[in-house]
Amino acid sequence: MSQPSASGFKASLSLFDATMIVAGSMIGSGIFIVSADMLKDMGSAGWLLAAWGITGFMTLTAAISYGELSAMFPKAGGQYVYLKEAYNPLVAFVYGWSFFAVIQTGTIAAVGVGFAKFAGSFFPALAWEDANTFRLAGLNIHYAQLVAIVLIIFLTFVNTRGIQAGKIIQTIFTSTKILSLFGLIIAGFVAFNWEVWRANWQGAWNMQHLVKSPGGQIDFEPLLTGAALGAVASAMVGSIFSSDAWNNVTFIAGEIKNPKRNIGLSLMLGTIIVTIIYLLTNIVYLATVPVHELAFSKDNRVALSASEAIFGSSGTIIIAVMIMISTFGCNNGLILAGARVYYTMAHDNLFFKKAGTLNKNAVPEWALWIQCFLSCVLCLSGRYGDLLDMVSFIVVIFYVLTITGIFILRKKQPNAERPYKAFGYPVLPIIYIIMGISFCLLLIIYKPAFTWPGLIIALIGIPLYYLAVANRK
Repeated sequence: MSQPSASGFKASLSLFDATMIVAGSMIGSGIFIVSADMLKDMGSAGWLLAAWGITGFMTLTAAISYGELSAMFPKAGGQYVYLKEAYNPLVAFVYGWSFFAVIQTGTIAAVGVGFAKFAGSFFPALAWEDANTFRLAGLNIHYAQLVAIVLIIFLTFVNTRGIQAGKIIQTIFTSTKILSLFGLIIAGFVAFNWEVWRANWQGAWNMQHLVKSPGGQIDFEPLLTGAALGAVASAMVGSIFSSDAWNNVTFIAGEIKNPKRNIGLSLMLGTIIVTIIYLLTNIVYLATVPVHELAFSKDNRVALSASEAIFGSSGTIIIAVMIMISTFGCNNGLILAGARVYYTMAHDNLFFKKAGTLNKNAVPEWALWIQCFLSCVLCLSGRYGDLLDMVSFIVVIFYVLTITGIFILRKKQPNAERPYKAFGYPVLPIIYIIMGISFCLLLIIYKPAFTWPGLIIALIGIPLYYLAVANRK
């Protein structure tokens, strides 16, 4: 029988459960789609795999660095707690505000709509066409948006019934999508087209934009060194977004058995599994479909192009089912974990007071429902895509701040218990910080549309913090 933790949560999640939350929260619809835009930005097989490899290295480095922090502070709230301990409540609140305003809720909305879009393969009314819309309160609403809202509400309700209900869904759907992806990878290697593979590796390290003319002609535009760096950063927006949410397991530390050991271990195992899957999946794409066809796949669905090359006409249905399973499980993990951050903020008197209460099932039901409400609003707004463009920029900033916090805490709290110390310290954390800062600076220079709106949303958190403090007093 699981025992309540000091915060009132039931510590009932095993290492396997925690690993499923890490992997399940990471794998959504991104791996099936984003490689198309990445190829448009960089135009070559070598750079596509390099971008995914760099992202995997950064993700794994960050995850094993977080192991030290999770062992020091095995509390609900995860990254919010780490930032508060390393810096101050203001920095932590700005993160929590950004998390609530766009990072978590925007991701939940986008993943929900992704589920509904691919359900259009079975239900024509959900196909993303103007004919499948209606007007309501001045908004042009698509039936797929309504399905996304129903999905979010359903998963929120399930998670109000207790951690066990959310755990069962997460385990079943994450296991299924990992096995399905490995099945696609194996089938891809069986159907390996050496002619396509060799053609894709001709000039594999030539950095170039791929542009499609109105007549359907594809032009290759070479990039100079400076622009090439910007192109890599732009491309990695997709791979970093697809690899994000690995830290969600830290938010539910109060519900994990032996959190000092299992959180850090689940972070490492989960990110390794997903990084391997992502790299192998992209190899399958390149082994079955020419680069220029992948870049301009219909609706950017690179997985669909590869699946049709492997399985023929039935490939469409196979990928649609895989993506629906993937996004369903992904959203469950996001919904389950996100509410725990607002719970912890409420206990610091920096969020709605009701968010800091647990229901009879020992879960923060009110926090779950307010997260659900904002996610549904973002579904209806139609602006979730714009919001997600800035998610990668914002989350990397906070990852850099959090990993820098390891150095700060080693000075501030030299005698604190550290059951696990960051692997490769100080070299690997420093490498991540340099890479993260470089990524953000390149986006500021070459993709300002991704950065300034995100910064503005985050900075709005500063006056909100002082309003919260004044209200507390």
